[in-house]
Amino acid sequence: MDGQASTGAGGPRATADPRWSEIDRYIADRLIGHDPPGEALLAASAAAGLGHGAVSSAEGRLLELLARARGARRILEIGTHGGYSTLCLARALAAGGRLTTLELNARHAEVARANLQTAGFGDVVDVRVGRAIDTLEALRAEGAGPFDLIFIDADKQSNCEYFELSLELSAPGTVMLADNVVRAGVILDPEGQDPRLGEGGVQALRRFFELVAASPRVRATAIQTVGSKGHDGFLLAVVI
Repeated sequence: MDGQASTGAGGPRATADPRWSEIDRYIADRLIGHDPPGEALLAASAAAGLGHGAVSSAEGRLLELLARARGARRILEIGTHGGYSTLCLARALAAGGRLTTLELNARHAEVARANLQTAGFGDVVDVRVGRAIDTLEALRAEGAGPFDLIFIDADKQSNCEYFELSLELSAPGTVMLADNVVRAGVILDPEGQDPRLGEGGVQALRRFFELVAASPRVRATAIQTVGSKGHDGFLLAVVI
């Protein structure tokens, strides 16, 4: 759930309210508390030069709670970064569960593996390197799944492909969550541009909404969010 408050040329701009970050800190202080493994993982990722692509602690807790509510034993994540969201999801795994996470960048995958091993989850997380579309095809060929929860947080241009392939690795009851689908409101502009999404990224997000809306296999909604990461949102769907 990376992101800033403003978008690139061609899209609407939102001015960040300092209270958004203050409220995120309030939520974290009251409901999440001190998290040494998570904080160490974020520090290690920053030291490795991975930037600020991780979800916030409040968003990470949401991922954990969704996985716990589902009783997830098999989790799939598309987009690992340094492994913070992976850690949040892994904490919710039911006994004997496993998490498969897909990462394009080999350096990021290396850092994530080390981070997850240090956090005590190296034995239950499988970090796979390569183009996620190729890896999803490989998982399907292996007969992997069905997964109980799928978190999509990679390049937005490929969300439609990720969604369709994820459906093939799902079953009724599978929870699917896709991140960064609002981007400070640029989603409203058919001609919008956002440098964080890449060329055609806004249009790809709009096609993603249309694809999910037209799918008879899911019930879905999307929620706007504001906080330390700016104005954004996520799409939540359940396979029926």
